[in-house]
Amino acid sequence: MRDVIKTFIISNIYVCYPKGNIVAGYIAGAMMQGELADSGPMAIVDITNEQQIAEAVSRYKVDTIYNLAALLSAVAEAKPLLAWNIGIGGLFNVLEVAREMNCAVFTPSSIGVFGPDAQKERTPQDSVRNPLTMYGLTKVTGELLSDYYFRRYQVDSRAVRFPGLISYVANPGGGTTDYAVDIFYSAVKGEKFECPIAAGTFMDMMYMPDAVQAAIQLMEAEPSQLKHRNTFNVTAMSFDPEIIYNQIKKYIPDFLMAYSIDPLRQHIAESWPNSLDDSCAREEWGWNPVYDLDRMTKDMIEKLTVKLGVVS
Repeated sequence: MRDVIKTFIISNIYVCYPKGNIVAGYIAGAMMQGELADSGPMAIVDITNEQQIAEAVSRYKVDTIYNLAALLSAVAEAKPLLAWNIGIGGLFNVLEVAREMNCAVFTPSSIGVFGPDAQKERTPQDSVRNPLTMYGLTKVTGELLSDYYFRRYQVDSRAVRFPGLISYVANPGGGTTDYAVDIFYSAVKGEKFECPIAAGTFMDMMYMPDAVQAAIQLMEAEPSQLKHRNTFNVTAMSFDPEIIYNQIKKYIPDFLMAYSIDPLRQHIAESWPNSLDDSCAREEWGWNPVYDLDRMTKDMIEKLTVKLGVVS
């Protein structure tokens, strides 16, 4: 799903800024395809290679880095060392380049920074962060490291804590909240959905266009307005599997769902808050999501119907 965020952010920044002003970084063998390949310059940039980052920043005179490299929650549990090397080693490289070349940095954090000791409902901006996962550990460390570089070196680092992100662009990629994407694919294809998360397990979610807008809006915000930099709670909706299932059934009445609980993802989900308080983001830089559950559901079904070539 992180590649989906990257694609959405890059494509939307292309709309916001003149052509040629955006440089898309990619690793060898994963070059941008389609419209993105024709939309502006690209460069091979491995997040674990500080020299590659510095060369791209210097060559293209980059002033803002959107650092979107990470492994998702369930994948990071299987590959903890790789998750740390990408999430923290890579962030350190980005911040060092930003310090030396005077760049701003956006690095997404996550609801995964919170653990079982955090307030479950409307978790406040400033709350205890004791995650149970390697993914969460990298995100907490990333928040602290980004704050350090701001205080110590005045690097303009900013971040949001994304909830589960829902998109029609790609299939789920191993995140705990990815069931909320997979369920739409099953519904549109006319398949019965096997839900890996138990009924009654609430998690915050957001539709991808709102996530992109949050990233761009925060980076465009006047620095003097920001009391919190790394990082802001942001959210759009909170639901459990039954709620999203019944919402989809309003548009696809014959859709069926059963439960096949994944113990690892369920354990992770139960350690996270049910909902976030994003009042600081709303007050400090005007955050306000566009998509609620119904509007997102309708758009997801419409977009996937076209993408999958389903004849209604």
